[in-house]
Amino acid sequence: MGEASDRLSGRPASTGLSGCGSDLASLDQMALADSDRRGRYRVNINSRRLFVGQGPVANTEQREYWNEVSGPKWVAVADWIESQLSGIGRLALEASGAKPGERVLDVGCGNGFTAIELAQRVGETGRVFGLDLSRPMLKDAAARAQAAGVPRIHFLEGDAQTERLDPSYFDLVFSRFGVMFFDDPAAAFRNLHDSMKPGGRFLFACWRDRSLNPWMTVPALAAAEYVEIPPPAAAQAPGPFAFADADRVTALLSSAGFVDVNARSIEPGVRIGAGRERQQALDFILQMGPAGAALRNAQADEGLLERVKRAVEERLEPYWDGDGFVMDAAAWLYSGRTPIADSEGGQNG
Repeated sequence: MGEASDRLSGRPASTGLSGCGSDLASLDQMALADSDRRGRYRVNINSRRLFVGQGPVANTEQREYWNEVSGPKWVAVADWIESQLSGIGRLALEASGAKPGERVLDVGCGNGFTAIELAQRVGETGRVFGLDLSRPMLKDAAARAQAAGVPRIHFLEGDAQTERLDPSYFDLVFSRFGVMFFDDPAAAFRNLHDSMKPGGRFLFACWRDRSLNPWMTVPALAAAEYVEIPPPAAAQAPGPFAFADADRVTALLSSAGFVDVNARSIEPGVRIGAGRERQQALDFILQMGPAGAALRNAQADEGLLERVKRAVEERLEPYWDGDGFVMDAAAWLYSGRTPIADSEGGQNG
């Protein structure tokens, strides 16, 4: 799951939460059992019962952050964030080539927007599984999927880095800003590779360098004139810009066993606050990311708080076009596929 500045025909069955005490051994068995119990459509959150087995707990810090700190906040502003990210999401979804009948895993699915779109693309003969660490966001995703009436969609609480996913199961693994938070990306990519069918496709979007994304840096630099802002994470540390180095990421993908690895640069820009009043858009920017953290640090001093707000507002003024703040944004679309086994049992890339 990504962070935007700190990351809907039929009616579905009921939305619920499932515990860990299931004897279901595979994703296929789970889907069949859900169909038997609940009818044609399925929207649910399942906790670690959908896998061949459960790996060791990893990403502890990220798990806590996305459940206790950022997850609830993202649920509250999910529509705002989706409006900002939807342009990049459309490009990624088109590049994924998702088609009817496919089994798809959406890694770091967050509030479920891309998982719902993928489910619409694969249709009633396909299946989509949205995987995320954040239970608050998964609950929101399940509610959105139920309201949308999409078929064959399942939300899973777990970590793609360590969960032992069904081997050779998925036609497509997809992610929009959801894979940059792994403690061990090499292990995560190997795990995802092993869950994919021969010839399966991997497509994910990640931010390019921070310097190419003023939607984040401009508000933060304005706030930094008055208050201390959190330092950026180390270049390769888990976070929104962890996969900015295309050479490193393509090497990781190749080492994990993917072939035809590619990194395509996209610069679609972002529109923050579309359809909202200017002050509403400013308030959203001021509560998210480094600028938001700086403002929280300034809460004790009302005068300082107002100076920070004015500085951010003035710095953003040139980007307002009457329907949101329009700012440059740059991302990578990384892609690869699993080799196809030849008739002699070898690998034919």
